[in-house]
Amino acid sequence: MGSEHQPRLRSVVSYVKRGGRMTAGQQRAWERLWPSWGRVVRDLPDGPIDFAGWFGREAPVVLEIGSGMGEATSQLAAAAPETNYVAVEVYEAGLGQLMLRAEQLGVENLRLLHGDAVVLLTEHVAAESLSAVRIFFPDPWPKKRHHKRRLVQPPFVKLVASRMAPGATLHLATDWEDYAEQMLEVCSAEPTLRNTCDGWAPRPGFRPVTKFEQRAREEGRESRDLIFEKLPTTP
Repeated sequence: MGSEHQPRLRSVVSYVKRGGRMTAGQQRAWERLWPSWGRVVRDLPDGPIDFAGWFGREAPVVLEIGSGMGEATSQLAAAAPETNYVAVEVYEAGLGQLMLRAEQLGVENLRLLHGDAVVLLTEHVAAESLSAVRIFFPDPWPKKRHHKRRLVQPPFVKLVASRMAPGATLHLATDWEDYAEQMLEVCSAEPTLRNTCDGWAPRPGFRPVTKFEQRAREEGRESRDLIFEKLPTTP
Protein backbone atom coordinates (compact mmCIF):
# COMPACT_ATOMS: atom_id res chain seq x y z
CA MET A 1 0.00 0.00 0.00
CA GLY A 2 1.35 3.34 -0.99
CA SER A 3 2.56 5.77 1.62
CA GLU A 4 4.68 8.86 1.71
CA HIS A 5 6.77 7.05 4.32
CA GLN A 6 7.79 4.22 2.03
CA PRO A 7 11.21 4.16 0.38
CA ARG A 8 11.57 4.39 -3.35
CA LEU A 9 11.34 0.94 -4.85
CA ARG A 10 13.68 -0.96 -7.12
CA SER A 11 12.65 -1.67 -10.69
CA VAL A 12 10.36 -4.66 -10.95
CA VAL A 13 12.34 -6.05 -13.86
CA SER A 14 15.62 -6.19 -11.93
CA TYR A 15 13.82 -7.69 -8.93
CA VAL A 16 12.17 -10.46 -10.95
CA LYS A 17 15.54 -11.43 -12.41
CA ARG A 18 16.83 -11.89 -8.87
CA GLY A 19 13.83 -14.03 -7.89
CA GLY A 20 13.75 -15.45 -4.39
CA ARG A 21 10.38 -14.34 -3.03
CA MET A 22 7.95 -15.17 -5.81
CA THR A 23 6.67 -18.68 -6.29
CA ALA A 24 7.35 -20.33 -9.64
CA GLY A 25 3.68 -19.89 -10.56
CA GLN A 26 3.70 -16.20 -9.69
CA GLN A 27 6.82 -15.62 -11.74
CA ARG A 28 5.39 -17.45 -14.75
CA ALA A 29 2.25 -15.30 -14.48
CA TRP A 30 4.49 -12.24 -14.32
CA GLU A 31 6.36 -13.27 -17.46
CA ARG A 32 3.11 -13.95 -19.35
CA LEU A 33 0.98 -11.04 -18.24
CA TRP A 34 3.06 -8.19 -16.83
CA PRO A 35 4.17 -6.82 -20.23
CA SER A 36 0.54 -6.01 -21.13
CA TRP A 37 -1.05 -5.68 -17.69
CA GLY A 38 1.60 -3.98 -15.59
CA ARG A 39 3.69 -0.85 -15.21
CA VAL A 40 6.13 0.41 -12.60
CA VAL A 41 5.13 3.74 -11.04
CA ARG A 42 8.69 5.07 -10.87
CA ASP A 43 9.21 4.31 -14.59
CA LEU A 44 6.05 6.02 -15.86
CA PRO A 45 6.51 8.95 -18.24
CA ASP A 46 5.69 12.39 -16.90
CA GLY A 47 2.04 13.33 -16.68
CA PRO A 48 -1.23 11.43 -16.25
CA ILE A 49 -1.60 7.85 -17.45
CA ASP A 50 -3.76 7.45 -20.57
CA PHE A 51 -6.01 4.78 -19.09
CA ALA A 52 -8.26 4.62 -22.18
CA GLY A 53 -5.21 3.94 -24.35
CA TRP A 54 -3.84 1.34 -21.95
CA PHE A 55 -7.14 -0.55 -21.73
CA GLY A 56 -8.03 0.04 -25.37
CA ARG A 57 -11.39 1.59 -24.49
CA GLU A 58 -13.11 4.41 -22.65
CA ALA A 59 -14.70 3.19 -19.41
CA PRO A 60 -15.05 4.31 -15.78
CA VAL A 61 -11.72 3.92 -13.96
CA VAL A 62 -11.76 2.20 -10.57
CA LEU A 63 -8.54 2.43 -8.53
CA GLU A 64 -7.84 -0.07 -5.76
CA ILE A 65 -5.00 0.98 -3.45
CA GLY A 66 -3.21 -1.97 -1.86
CA SER A 67 -4.49 -5.11 -3.57
CA GLY A 68 -2.54 -7.47 -1.31
CA MET A 69 -2.53 -11.03 -2.68
CA GLY A 70 -5.39 -10.22 -5.04
CA GLU A 71 -8.11 -12.45 -3.61
CA ALA A 72 -10.72 -9.68 -3.49
CA THR A 73 -9.32 -7.63 -6.38
CA SER A 74 -9.54 -10.43 -8.92
CA GLN A 75 -13.17 -11.12 -8.00
CA LEU A 76 -14.12 -7.43 -7.99
CA ALA A 77 -12.62 -6.88 -11.44
CA ALA A 78 -14.30 -10.02 -12.77
CA ALA A 79 -17.66 -8.87 -11.41
CA ALA A 80 -17.44 -5.44 -13.08
CA PRO A 81 -16.25 -6.00 -16.68
CA GLU A 82 -17.72 -2.63 -17.67
CA THR A 83 -15.01 -0.84 -15.63
CA ASN A 84 -11.33 -0.23 -16.26
CA TYR A 85 -10.04 -1.72 -12.99
CA VAL A 86 -6.61 -0.55 -11.79
CA ALA A 87 -4.74 -1.92 -8.77
CA VAL A 88 -1.62 -0.38 -7.20
CA GLU A 89 0.50 -2.46 -4.84
CA VAL A 90 4.07 -2.39 -3.50
CA TYR A 91 4.65 -6.13 -3.16
CA GLU A 92 5.76 -8.02 -6.27
CA ALA A 93 4.58 -11.41 -5.00
CA GLY A 94 1.12 -9.97 -4.37
CA LEU A 95 0.89 -8.67 -7.92
CA GLY A 96 2.08 -12.02 -9.25
CA GLN A 97 -0.60 -13.83 -7.26
CA LEU A 98 -3.23 -11.33 -8.39
CA MET A 99 -2.35 -12.03 -12.03
CA LEU A 100 -2.67 -15.77 -11.41
CA ARG A 101 -6.10 -15.33 -9.80
CA ALA A 102 -7.34 -12.93 -12.47
CA GLU A 103 -6.18 -15.19 -15.29
CA GLN A 104 -8.07 -18.13 -13.75
CA LEU A 105 -11.23 -15.99 -13.66
CA GLY A 106 -10.81 -14.87 -17.29
CA VAL A 107 -10.40 -11.23 -16.29
CA GLU A 108 -9.47 -8.82 -19.11
CA ASN A 109 -10.34 -5.44 -17.58
CA LEU A 110 -7.47 -5.25 -15.07
CA ARG A 111 -4.21 -3.27 -15.11
CA LEU A 112 -1.56 -3.27 -12.39
CA LEU A 113 0.86 -0.69 -11.05
CA HIS A 114 3.81 -1.52 -8.85
CA GLY A 115 4.85 1.26 -6.50
CA ASP A 116 3.76 4.04 -4.20
CA ALA A 117 0.13 5.16 -4.43
CA VAL A 118 1.04 8.67 -3.29
CA VAL A 119 3.46 9.12 -6.20
CA LEU A 120 0.93 7.57 -8.58
CA LEU A 121 -1.88 9.90 -7.52
CA THR A 122 0.30 13.00 -7.29
CA GLU A 123 2.12 12.65 -10.60
CA HIS A 124 0.20 10.26 -12.84
CA VAL A 125 -3.56 10.49 -12.25
CA ALA A 126 -5.50 13.42 -13.66
CA ALA A 127 -7.78 15.51 -11.45
CA GLU A 128 -11.38 14.29 -11.23
CA SER A 129 -10.68 11.25 -13.42
CA LEU A 130 -11.55 8.31 -11.13
CA SER A 131 -15.05 6.88 -10.77
CA ALA A 132 -14.21 4.99 -7.58
CA VAL A 133 -11.34 4.46 -5.16
CA ARG A 134 -11.12 1.44 -2.88
CA ILE A 135 -8.83 0.96 0.11
CA PHE A 136 -9.49 -2.39 1.74
CA PHE A 137 -7.64 -3.48 4.88
CA PRO A 138 -4.60 -1.18 4.68
CA ASP A 139 -1.75 -1.95 7.07
CA PRO A 140 -3.19 -1.01 10.50
CA TRP A 141 0.16 -0.21 12.17
CA PRO A 142 -1.49 -1.22 15.46
CA LYS A 143 1.12 0.16 17.85
CA LYS A 144 0.25 3.71 18.86
CA ARG A 145 3.73 5.04 18.13
CA HIS A 146 3.33 3.78 14.54
CA HIS A 147 -0.08 5.35 13.86
CA LYS A 148 1.61 8.17 11.97
CA ARG A 149 2.57 5.58 9.32
CA ARG A 150 -1.04 4.75 8.54
CA LEU A 151 -2.10 5.51 4.99
CA VAL A 152 -5.44 7.17 5.76
CA GLN A 153 -4.35 10.61 6.97
CA PRO A 154 -5.80 14.04 6.05
CA PRO A 155 -3.26 14.93 3.30
CA PHE A 156 -3.70 11.55 1.63
CA VAL A 157 -7.49 11.69 1.70
CA LYS A 158 -7.39 15.22 0.25
CA LEU A 159 -5.16 13.92 -2.55
CA VAL A 160 -7.44 10.97 -3.26
CA ALA A 161 -10.54 13.19 -3.27
CA SER A 162 -8.93 15.58 -5.75
CA ARG A 163 -8.55 12.71 -8.25
CA MET A 164 -12.17 11.57 -7.89
CA ALA A 165 -14.84 12.77 -10.29
CA PRO A 166 -17.95 14.37 -8.78
CA GLY A 167 -20.21 11.55 -7.63
CA ALA A 168 -17.31 9.08 -7.39
CA THR A 169 -17.08 6.92 -4.28
CA LEU A 170 -14.28 6.30 -1.81
CA HIS A 171 -14.81 2.91 -0.15
CA LEU A 172 -12.68 1.91 2.83
CA ALA A 173 -12.70 -1.18 5.02
CA THR A 174 -10.69 -2.27 8.05
CA ASP A 175 -10.93 -4.80 10.84
CA TRP A 176 -9.11 -2.57 13.37
CA GLU A 177 -11.63 -0.57 15.40
CA ASP A 178 -9.41 2.40 16.21
CA TYR A 179 -8.28 2.67 12.56
CA ALA A 180 -11.93 2.59 11.46
CA GLU A 181 -12.63 5.48 13.84
CA GLN A 182 -9.64 7.34 12.42
CA MET A 183 -10.86 6.74 8.84
CA LEU A 184 -14.31 8.04 9.75
CA GLU A 185 -12.89 11.15 11.39
CA VAL A 186 -10.42 11.93 8.60
CA CYS A 187 -12.85 11.38 5.72
CA SER A 188 -15.65 13.28 7.48
CA ALA A 189 -13.31 16.26 7.84
CA GLU A 190 -12.53 16.38 4.11
CA PRO A 191 -14.84 19.12 2.76
CA THR A 192 -15.11 17.67 -0.76
CA LEU A 193 -16.50 14.34 0.51
CA ARG A 194 -19.75 13.35 2.18
CA ASN A 195 -20.58 10.15 4.02
CA THR A 196 -23.24 8.18 2.14
CA CYS A 197 -24.39 6.64 5.43
CA ASP A 198 -24.88 7.72 9.01
CA GLY A 199 -21.53 6.44 10.22
CA TRP A 200 -20.58 2.94 9.06
CA ALA A 201 -21.88 1.61 5.78
CA PRO A 202 -23.72 -1.73 5.74
CA ARG A 203 -21.31 -4.35 4.51
CA PRO A 204 -21.73 -4.33 0.70
CA GLY A 205 -22.53 -7.72 -0.76
CA PHE A 206 -20.16 -7.12 -3.67
CA ARG A 207 -17.06 -6.99 -1.44
CA PRO A 208 -15.78 -10.57 -1.16
CA VAL A 209 -15.01 -12.06 2.24
CA THR A 210 -11.34 -12.99 1.94
CA LYS A 211 -9.40 -15.51 4.00
CA PHE A 212 -7.76 -12.50 5.67
CA GLU A 213 -11.12 -11.08 6.76
CA GLN A 214 -12.40 -14.49 7.84
CA ARG A 215 -9.34 -14.90 10.07
CA ALA A 216 -9.98 -11.46 11.60
CA ARG A 217 -13.54 -12.58 12.41
CA GLU A 218 -12.23 -15.70 14.08
CA GLU A 219 -9.89 -13.53 16.15
CA GLY A 220 -12.82 -11.38 17.24
CA ARG A 221 -12.22 -8.34 15.02
CA GLU A 222 -15.27 -6.94 13.23
CA SER A 223 -14.76 -5.40 9.80
CA ARG A 224 -16.24 -1.97 9.18
CA ASP A 225 -16.96 -0.30 5.84
CA LEU A 226 -17.13 3.39 5.01
CA ILE A 227 -18.40 4.79 1.71
CA PHE A 228 -17.90 8.48 0.96
CA GLU A 229 -18.99 10.35 -2.16
CA LYS A 230 -17.27 13.23 -3.95
CA LEU A 231 -19.41 16.34 -3.85
CA PRO A 232 -20.16 18.31 -7.02
CA THR A 233 -17.51 20.83 -7.94
CA THR A 234 -18.64 24.35 -7.08
CA PRO A 235 -18.14 27.01 -9.76
